[in-house]
Amino acid sequence: MRAGRRTVEVHRPGKVLFPGEGRTKEYTKSDLVDYYRAVAPYMLPHLRGRPLMLERHPDGVGGPKFMQKNTPDGYPDWIDRVEVTKEGGTVCHTVCDDTATLVFLADQACLTLHRWLSRVGRVERPDRMVFDLDPSGSDFAPVHEAAWLLAELLDELRLPSALMTTGSRGLHVVVPVDGHHDFDEVREFAKDVADALAAAHPAKFTTAARKKDRGDRLYLDVQRNAYAQTAVVPYSVRAKPGAPVATPLSWTQLDDPDLDARRWTVEDAVEQARTNPWAGVMSNGRALGPARRRLNALRG
Repeated sequence: MRAGRRTVEVHRPGKVLFPGEGRTKEYTKSDLVDYYRAVAPYMLPHLRGRPLMLERHPDGVGGPKFMQKNTPDGYPDWIDRVEVTKEGGTVCHTVCDDTATLVFLADQACLTLHRWLSRVGRVERPDRMVFDLDPSGSDFAPVHEAAWLLAELLDELRLPSALMTTGSRGLHVVVPVDGHHDFDEVREFAKDVADALAAAHPAKFTTAARKKDRGDRLYLDVQRNAYAQTAVVPYSVRAKPGAPVATPLSWTQLDDPDLDARRWTVEDAVEQARTNPWAGVMSNGRALGPARRRLNALRG
């Protein structure tokens, strides 16, 4: 298959990766490759220069999965890599900078790509902050409410934000930061924002990390804002029936009555991507100092 400037071989294109279940459609490896090649122009800006953790399902969503951090020796030389430090050593992560790499990873039955919030050359300094709105059950109403309330709080702090379905259960709210803060600073700030929202609505939201402490409340998860942690890449396919996609959307789409975490799939995510729902937001990274002062003032 032609992918950008390269030709990538796709093995066993007819292999079923998403078996049809009930009303959900069956999808093969060929379908996965076709989707990633089509969405590449919109997905690559969120991938370039970022260490990846790859979620691979060699036998499809019904089989075992494994999370791949180290890049195998057998990967082509033209695929970019970055070596980053970990406790007691290093890890050589794959970096996806072009369509050919994205197609190659799909051929490897990599269904989902999870990215660092920082880039090669500045891996200690994230340029994204992520709030994961994780509901306790299947009801999407608490996610909808949490997203609007968090957006209002971030607006008060004068921080731009963008919205994305996770393709699984909830939503991500993504804030571009200027890359001048380390992970500890960004995570601490995100935790303070989440704590402020939970304190204002204690019966609805929580920042408790232990499930037993959450009850029926929605979990405002900020744990992804740490060194070597990852978040699902925009436009990644999720290993769920029907091949749902983690899809950026505009804030005006939040009130769509049909919206839920799996609203878009490989069938229509490219169409949504063409609307450019995050236009201008991700290039507007902010320093957290002024926002910290505003947050402290709000908290009294």
